[in-house]
Formats: sequence, structure tokens, C-alpha cells
Amino acid sequence: MAKIALFPGSFDPITLGHQDIIERALPLFDEILIAIGENSDKTTLFDLDQRVAWITEAFAHEPKVRVVTYQGLTVTFAKANNSQFLLRGLRNPSDFEFEKSIAQANRQMESDLETVFLLTSARYAYISSSIVREVIRHGGDYTVFVPDSVRIA
Repeated sequence: MAKIALFPGSFDPITLGHQDIIERALPLFDEILIAIGENSDKTTLFDLDQRVAWITEAFAHEPKVRVVTYQGLTVTFAKANNSQFLLRGLRNPSDFEFEKSIAQANRQMESDLETVFLLTSARYAYISSSIVREVIRHGGDYTVFVPDSVRIA
């Protein structure tokens, strides 16, 4: 059976930290689904199609990566796509505490779904999509935080 990991997030926008986690996870899995969640309670800066295009372009060279979108519970989507693993990146201790609670709840709902945590490389640990959005809103140079595919007109 293929080892399929689901890497869920809003990716608003994808950052070098996200890219780092995905690239380092590639040897661990047969396929990685980058799953862009549509959360009606969350206001995004970039529309879904734009986020899909940026991520698709960033990983166009990688046949083991597929970009998908979903609504609803992550565990339900993971099960429907035969994912046995959820991939999550950790930048700091507060990320761990937050992600641990989610992983435990997910495991309670779907006992066959294992969460795999990778520590973000130190050079990207300070980058978050929230910081990038703030830099963009104020006209700063966001390009030092995101893959080359992220270009804003």
C-alpha cells in the first residue's frame, strides 16, 4: 500500500517554511497531497485558485506532490483520499502545543490516521503566512519569504 501523506493548510500564501517541510518529507512518503482547506470562518488574502496555482507551480517538477482542495473535516478528507498520515510542520513550542491537541482529536476520530511532525529548518522557523500577509499589505518585500512561484500583480 502506498504511503500517502496529507499536508493540510490554508497556504495564504505558501511560504518557504511550508516548502521546506514538503521537500524534506518527500523521501518519507510515496505521495504528498497538499490540501488547501476552504474555511468559511477564515478570511483569506488570496483566492483559492491563486493559492492552488502558486503551489502547483512550486512543485511542478515533483511527481509525488498533488495539490487538492477540500471543505469539512481534515480527517474525513484524509480517509476519502486513502491518506494514512497527516504531515505538520512545527516552528516553535506553541506550534507543538496547538498541533498536539489537534493530532489527539484527529486520532480519536480516525484511529488509523497518524500525524507526523517535522521541525521547520531554523532558517525558516520565523516565517508564517500571517507575517507574509502583513508584509504584503504594507508594500514590503515579501519575496524573501515565499517560493518563486508566488508573484503578486
